[in-house]
Amino acid sequence: MQIINTITPDYRSYLSKEEIAAIEHEAGIMETREAAGIEALKVVQKHRGWISDDSLYAIAQLLNMSAAELDGVATFYNLIYRQQVGRYVIHICNSISCHLTGYQQVLQAIKAHLGIDYGQTTADGLFTLLSNACLGGCDKAPVMMIGEQHYQYLTPEKAVEILEKIAAGAGTENYLPSFFSEDEGKRDGGRENKTRSRDYLDDDDVAGEISEMELSDD
Repeated sequence: MQIINTITPDYRSYLSKEEIAAIEHEAGIMETREAAGIEALKVVQKHRGWISDDSLYAIAQLLNMSAAELDGVATFYNLIYRQQVGRYVIHICNSISCHLTGYQQVLQAIKAHLGIDYGQTTADGLFTLLSNACLGGCDKAPVMMIGEQHYQYLTPEKAVEILEKIAAGAGTENYLPSFFSEDEGKRDGGRENKTRSRDYLDDDDVAGEISEMELSDD
């Protein structure tokens, strides 16, 4: 019988000082520490790009809650990523309003341009494509969100132009650094590589610079 040893990381050595401080701040303004779960997940995801199992265990330990309970929070909230994602996550709204205003054509143009389907990431690690039940822009459909930036009144051509401009402004060939790899994190004990900040990859400002003015028809 094979015995599998499971190692749960200690949050003090796994999480960075900045992450711990930010999580403690959120916990301090909540009625209970458990109530800070979603904000704690956001903090770590902002630094690391996604929430690995080790990250989940470390956050749960810091908040004095079970990993199962925190995982329930993480899997319920569709902007928390429990699998590795690309530098830019594209959320395509597939609500009835978007379906009625050309969602399918926009989606097919994005898939063809990137060469990926839902749940997949481009080979260079730049884009991940996901669906979203509603992005709150029914009067401006079709809509997609990249990072924190919403793009409205989409057409297939406009969607592709947005992606091209983001890719052109990304400014690096290595979009998915090796320290995002869970396997590499385990090799070094889950400390040094995975506690390095993702701030230099947090490029919502790049996406945000692509305004509707720049993309408007001449």
